[in-house]
Amino acid sequence: MNVESLNHLKYPIGKFIKPELISEGQINDWIDAIEALPVRLSQLTQDLSVEQLNLPYRPGGWSIKQVVHHIADSHMNSIIRIKLALTEDTPTIKPYFEDRWAMLKDNNDDQLSDSLSLLKGLHAKMGILLRSLTNDDLKREFIHPEHGKRLSLEETIGIYAWHSNHHLTHIEQALKYKGKF
Repeated sequence: MNVESLNHLKYPIGKFIKPELISEGQINDWIDAIEALPVRLSQLTQDLSVEQLNLPYRPGGWSIKQVVHHIADSHMNSIIRIKLALTEDTPTIKPYFEDRWAMLKDNNDDQLSDSLSLLKGLHAKMGILLRSLTNDDLKREFIHPEHGKRLSLEETIGIYAWHSNHHLTHIEQALKYKGKF
């Protein structure tokens, strides 16, 4: 498989591109996507066999179960980052090694129910918080040391909406190809 094909499998919906102007409507659409993730993810994974849960979404990529558990880890970090930005002056957040977390026992569990339950509550809580943000709140920032850049909360909302759809597509992709790339 060539590099271009592998890149498409890694980023099937493309990479997140921050719009020049982020409108209130765009933010509401992003929040809708974030709030919808737990139901969409549950529907997509509810009847999967253990064999299917172990399908990778690309050669050398995570399995479906690792993707689901990763989303829970990532989105727990996201709400913490958002709350830090709301309560501190441009905090520097702590990155984590996603690839190492994906290898931990809890991220290789065939039972998705705990991560799906966590996401249901977390996204409900996140929706309440995100819908309460003022225009000034949306401009608040944190520093991501891994990328060396400042991220506003409005951009962060877009990134996590993209992240939700990005990984839903990974799961669909794994089911489509059944490990045969």
